[in-house]
Amino acid sequence: MKDDKQNFVLFAVIAALILFGWPLIQGKFFPTANPPVTKIEGGKTKAIANPAADPAADGAAAIGDRNAVIASTPRIRIETPRVSGSINLKGARIDDLVLKGYDETVAKNSPPIRLLSPAGAPDAYFASFGWRAQGLTPPAADAVWTSSGATTLTPTTPVTLDATNATGQRFRIQIAVDQDYMFTVRQTVLNAGTAPVPVATYGLVNRVGISKDPSSMTIHVGPMSVDNGGAHYRPNYKDIDEAAQKFTTTGGWLGFTDKYWLTAIIPDQGQAFDGQFRAGANKAYQADYALQPKQVAPGQAITQTSRFFAGAKEVRLLDRYTDQQGVAKLDYAIDWGWFRIVEKPIFYYLDWLFRMIGNFGVAIILLTVTIRGLLFPIAQRQFKSMAAMRAVQPKMKLLQEKYKDDKVRMQQEVMALYKTEGVNPLAGCAPTLLQIPIMYALYKVLMLTIEMRHQPFVAWIKDLSAPDPLTPLNLFGLLPFTPPHMIAIGVVPIILGISMYFQFKLNPTPMDDTQKQVFKLLPWVLMFVMAPFAVGLQVYWITSNCLTIIQQKLLYARHPGLKVPVTK
Repeated sequence: MKDDKQNFVLFAVIAALILFGWPLIQGKFFPTANPPVTKIEGGKTKAIANPAADPAADGAAAIGDRNAVIASTPRIRIETPRVSGSINLKGARIDDLVLKGYDETVAKNSPPIRLLSPAGAPDAYFASFGWRAQGLTPPAADAVWTSSGATTLTPTTPVTLDATNATGQRFRIQIAVDQDYMFTVRQTVLNAGTAPVPVATYGLVNRVGISKDPSSMTIHVGPMSVDNGGAHYRPNYKDIDEAAQKFTTTGGWLGFTDKYWLTAIIPDQGQAFDGQFRAGANKAYQADYALQPKQVAPGQAITQTSRFFAGAKEVRLLDRYTDQQGVAKLDYAIDWGWFRIVEKPIFYYLDWLFRMIGNFGVAIILLTVTIRGLLFPIAQRQFKSMAAMRAVQPKMKLLQEKYKDDKVRMQQEVMALYKTEGVNPLAGCAPTLLQIPIMYALYKVLMLTIEMRHQPFVAWIKDLSAPDPLTPLNLFGLLPFTPPHMIAIGVVPIILGISMYFQFKLNPTPMDDTQKQVFKLLPWVLMFVMAPFAVGLQVYWITSNCLTIIQQKLLYARHPGLKVPVTK
């Protein structure tokens, strides 16, 4: 009895640590979807002196309203089925881009996602392409380019920008865009001078401030590159403040990834380039690449082609750019992690169900039914093993009493009993162990893939990738206060706790009093633990619990001995 009390106290302490310490663990390893926006304050960034030969962009502080900044420079419109915006002729920058298909929130009048903004506007974020100034005099960063041809960039009408210098070189940038988010940039230099010149193109993407999305051990947000054959989730912004991150490679790309959005500059995949991430003035961060120079003789021209991705990290689209257009590992912009081999099939099956049905919550339920169906034979073996284990419990109790003073002999006799009775104590763990990677994979799918973002289910559930917004603590929003995050348990997590309670009620009654107390408290502890997670994950677990209850009832009918309590 004394040991039971000590065990119960120990469990209570552990449960309290889980309940109150979980928010810290969850924030580091399992960030929730759509967390409150936080301000970036107090971070120190160093202005670095860029060598004249390197690509450089200003990190101008915000000087005014975005619309006023955009209107202050000559521009060419961008209009495609999926994006709109403009190209700044001053500096030849792609610095104004809105994603038509995605809104900032689920509110009816929510504005669309703005990905790029010009220097001098709030949250400046832009791409630029040019030539290194080592042995060549390219147009200045603030030069105003002349446009020719189309007046609007569309998937069928590329635009051409021209400039010259005083030594006879002519510079041309032709920009095209596809139906989605990929820009193709062709940079040409015609040497009309009297001497050879070295020509080396560069590209850069520059952003002021860091992403508002949280980065964690499981979901990378921030600088990223593919180089030397691998996908590298670069150090965080603080590391870049301390020192530039440099690499040399052939093929690959670099840029900045948010949870759902990506900007990536993609040099010619057959050429070697030097890439780097670095910090600049006014909390600006830059990813840039530069090719090695090539000599261009008088009267000759050279054209070098690169690409720029700016848009949503849609799984099928990134796979297509990777597999069909030869962009090395662009699909790795989604941080699938170690369970990629499980997560992508789950995503594709879930996405297929959604396309067939039209409701993502129903698709999750059908996914759960499918998974439980595949695991049903294993579950049957688990219950059979549990029944066999319960059948030998009285014999084990006798051995424990007989050899209570000789632990080694007791273990030997217990193992001999297992062998004689043909019982494997670990056989019952198989379905649970299989569920762990499946649960984690579904968590990653719901958290990572933009296809799940803002998907409604029923009634008040407008976004399955976010936590349940309703809580009875403020009468579902009728009372004018917001409960503390830790106790603001939504309706769906409460249903989850109830389903776990009834599932545990169907389990055989354990002999140990401490185990009884554990099973009584565990559903409610897990309810608090799961509350901050995406509703979609909770829907999966609730459905799984309901199916388990049905399955248990069926299997108890086949193994009635499993329900019979074992007497001490």
